Amino acid sequence: MQAVFDGHNDVLLRLWSHARGGQDPVAEFRDGTPSGHIDGPRAAKGGLVGGLCAIYIPSGDLVLKQPDANGHYATPMSAPLERAPSLEIALQFAAIALRLDQAKAWRLCRSTADIRKAMADGIFAAVLHMEGCEAIDADLAALETFYAAGLRSLGPVWSRHNIFGHGVPFAYPMDPDTGPGLTDAGFALVRACDRLGIAIDLAHITEKGFWDVAKTSTAPLIASHSNAHALTPVARNLTDRQMDAIRESGGLAGLNYATTMLRPDGQENAATPLSDMVRHVDYMVERMGIDCVALGSDFDGATIPAEIADAGGNQNLIAALRRAGYGEDDLTKLCRENWLRVLSKVWHETDQG
Repeated sequence: MQAVFDGHNDVLLRLWSHARGGQDPVAEFRDGTPSGHIDGPRAAKGGLVGGLCAIYIPSGDLVLKQPDANGHYATPMSAPLERAPSLEIALQFAAIALRLDQAKAWRLCRSTADIRKAMADGIFAAVLHMEGCEAIDADLAALETFYAAGLRSLGPVWSRHNIFGHGVPFAYPMDPDTGPGLTDAGFALVRACDRLGIAIDLAHITEKGFWDVAKTSTAPLIASHSNAHALTPVARNLTDRQMDAIRESGGLAGLNYATTMLRPDGQENAATPLSDMVRHVDYMVERMGIDCVALGSDFDGATIPAEIADAGGNQNLIAALRRAGYGEDDLTKLCRENWLRVLSKVWHETDQG
């Protein structure tokens, strides 16, 4: 079994949502649940040893647009969120993450050494990520606080606009050049992340925002859960030129398991074959090289192929990649070592020169 460190999941969103209904998030993760994609038992079954766990403020007005007769769709962008309630929810997410750590249901990791130690100890290695920075104000004071609590990765925007930049809509077919890039506050955020050692995730940002980060950040470029636009032309996927920039920076892109980002028709359909996942990996590896491709499942945040179903089925993808000709050394890179190498650079653990 190949151990998998995954670049993106929304398990905290599910735990937070259920906690609002009275459920115990620690028990749900530790003991298992029939809902969603990730818990401790299913992660162990599927070899999911850890991942970047998102603090994400949900948009109440988001309703995915149904495809028209041609299979095309363009979901309207969610409205921007207010900072105060966003901060409150983000702190609730962080509190759940800390409770899980204190209960030893998982281990919050702040370094790659922490991740490797958790893997060796057989405990889920969780890294705090922030997907959309609505909880952070332009003065960035909250950024330091979240960093102290364990935040080691963030996406300046989700698929909505905020004070830092502009996100891309959920749309097919559409390229990612959908609007402006970073604001002045966004450029300041990128510089602060470089200074602190916080990974900057480009998975939801416009193409202009991508290039703004590329010209500002000194760190490897990361798109934690994005696939190849040439194969599935949704706005969230990466163009060839973006992938070239990721390769040149020594960064990575993580394969998103969302069927809308895998299928040639961009549809939300669990009856999506593993071959669609393999062809995206093949394309990204051919374009960027084996060292720049990883996994970014979007577990608990998307409809994924039924042949995987949840974290317990993660090895089905690995088996499909093995059948497609990937050897164990390459699979080790795809499954975990590429993430650990890039995070080590971003977190100032190794020389980037």
